[in-house]
Amino acid sequence: MLYILAQWLHFEGLANLIRYQSFRAGAALMTALVIGLIIGPRFINMLRMRQGKGQPIREDGPQSHLSKRGTPTMGGLMIVIALAIALLLWMDLGNRYVWACLAVTLGFGLIGFLDDYDKVTKYAHKGVSAKVRLAGEFLVAGIAAALVVTETNLYVPVFSNLYIPLGPVYYVFAAFVIVGAGNAVNLTDGLDGLAIMPVIIASGTFAIIAYLAGRADYAHYLGIPHVPRAGELAIFCAAVMGAGLAFLWFNAPPAAVFMGDTGSLALGGTLGVIAVSVHHEIVLAIVGGLFVMEAVSVIIQVFVYKRTGKRVFLMAPIHHHFEQLGWRESTVVIRFWIVSIVLALLGLATLKVR
Repeated sequence: MLYILAQWLHFEGLANLIRYQSFRAGAALMTALVIGLIIGPRFINMLRMRQGKGQPIREDGPQSHLSKRGTPTMGGLMIVIALAIALLLWMDLGNRYVWACLAVTLGFGLIGFLDDYDKVTKYAHKGVSAKVRLAGEFLVAGIAAALVVTETNLYVPVFSNLYIPLGPVYYVFAAFVIVGAGNAVNLTDGLDGLAIMPVIIASGTFAIIAYLAGRADYAHYLGIPHVPRAGELAIFCAAVMGAGLAFLWFNAPPAAVFMGDTGSLALGGTLGVIAVSVHHEIVLAIVGGLFVMEAVSVIIQVFVYKRTGKRVFLMAPIHHHFEQLGWRESTVVIRFWIVSIVLALLGLATLKVR
């Protein structure tokens, strides 16, 4: 909104800074952070009063988690609200990438909210059926893919101008990336602070990638696909970082609130659609390697158990496996954060290694 005003009114002097993506990215980060910190305490109290018992805790999970009973969930609403306000203030609202990404954030957030609401009201783990949830996710992801896809080539990192022409199949692939990212982050959200920091790290990484991909000169120099106007997504990523940091303030151990599916699906889907928009889907698998590892651990566990009756991991997702090995929750969380930082650096290295 402010960007459009700056264009219409021809702001000069310091006000002209609004025209610059770098300034608006910093402003969006701070706006989302401040809003999140302000609304956090009252929002958490409201959730606690309305939910009563809070998020259901599995009896067959790690015993240390039983002490978390009564902790409210749906904290992802704080993230989505802070994020949406910051975006509406600082982004170019005439940019289609903005609306496509915001549609995924809100759409996936709504699906997650319905799932969380069902769990809280029934105080059960099942929630909305998997088929209904996936159908909704693919519907939202498909619409977003139709809006952001400008070419149907899958670019391979490290190699300059190497791509796989997928044709119409690319739209299906893009939807899978968005849905897969949403559910991978959702599976990672099992310990206090575990999912939100890797999301912040991945968002910071893609803020850089989006800015570079949106600049023809930088994209040509680095040998990465140039996506006109995609640089605006750097502001989107910065706002995710700000909202995420605000949430982490309340989610740090011992968590005062859980993000729930409301937040994890929204944030994961957002990372997915941003990666599709800038044609760095494979790089997302590197930067978000922690999320991939969590999702793959569940797939392996279910696949092997159904066929042999044996478990590969003591418990899945894999963060629970390490808990069962005797690692403290804080140890698992911090070590997984370190893994995320290393993977983000590897992802950024692919930009230059050609």
